[in-house]
Amino acid sequence: HVQLVESGGGSVQTGGSLRLSCAPSGLSVSDFSMAWFRQSPGKEREAVAAIRRDDLTAYTDSAKGRFTISRDNAENTQSLQMNDLKPEDTAVYYCVASDLRASIHSASTWSLWGQGTQVTVS
Repeated sequence: HVQLVESGGGSVQTGGSLRLSCAPSGLSVSDFSMAWFRQSPGKEREAVAAIRRDDLTAYTDSAKGRFTISRDNAENTQSLQMNDLKPEDTAVYYCVASDLRASIHSASTWSLWGQGTQVTVS
């Protein structure tokens, strides 16, 4: 049974930092492309950052320069370091994974989703 478990969410003030972690069970992060999506109330789910199996990363404009996605194959975890947080970053953040070709521009191309972790910036 494959499961993605997020942690690290919470409440911070504007300009603060948080580090989200994703600890999969039943899969190896080295074998999957992984990403973070987020969703705020009343808004569509949107991508934040992605990392391919070859470690190539991609970021949406809102995340560039502030967020960093990384993977630790030895620990079998994937993380999103978020700096200089803004109120508009407030959302539920989801860890996602795909063993097939997936696009940061399309949520439907990611087959595995975690339950989400809340990030609140005030």
